[in-house]
Amino acid sequence: MSRAARRAALAVASLLAACGGGDKGSGTGPCTPGAATQLLVNAGNAQEWYFNNPLPAALSVKALDANNCAVPGVVVNWAATGGGVVSPTQSTTSASGVASTTDSIGSSSSQTVTATFTGLSTPVTFTVTASAAPTTAAVDVKDNFFSPQNGVIKTGGTVTWTWGGVNPHSLTFNSGPAPLPAETAPQMTGTRAITFNSLGTYGYHCSVHGGMTGTLQVVH
Repeated sequence: MSRAARRAALAVASLLAACGGGDKGSGTGPCTPGAATQLLVNAGNAQEWYFNNPLPAALSVKALDANNCAVPGVVVNWAATGGGVVSPTQSTTSASGVASTTDSIGSSSSQTVTATFTGLSTPVTFTVTASAAPTTAAVDVKDNFFSPQNGVIKTGGTVTWTWGGVNPHSLTFNSGPAPLPAETAPQMTGTRAITFNSLGTYGYHCSVHGGMTGTLQVVH
């Protein structure tokens, strides 16, 4: 065998090894999956949020076979302890082997969520922690930004905006549960306190300066 032929053979062998011989895989190349033998946390673990509210990000797992090939079509069962609720309680892995659920935290912390499938010896466990949502918050209206730009407040809570700087800025709400708060005309000093009673996310901006935006999420 010529040197060029030997190099070509080695390249093919290396490619097959990386892809598990074409039928099985290490997760780094194409492969034909076998039966699922393991379940790994994919996303959403160790979140911190507020009592009695859905987590911001979904929980997801990935099913793999013994050769680390992603396995589609695996039915994953989800269960929450510690007062939380998951929805759905059962989901099926996608073509990439991923299944997910959403989790609403209860009134205690910490909370755990388990994911498993029939035949799996040890379930995968997610842990989330929670605290009470704030009932007051403060936002500084600066040149030319809101600080903090994004905030969270409990229903019935009050947010106070305080103006400062050398340029006039407005407080103009452009999205959120109706009715939206009235606009605060451009000014350089002063404060405005608003109490929020409707769940949802409000978007606001300064009508004088483009790109000066903020959000406020009202939670339980």
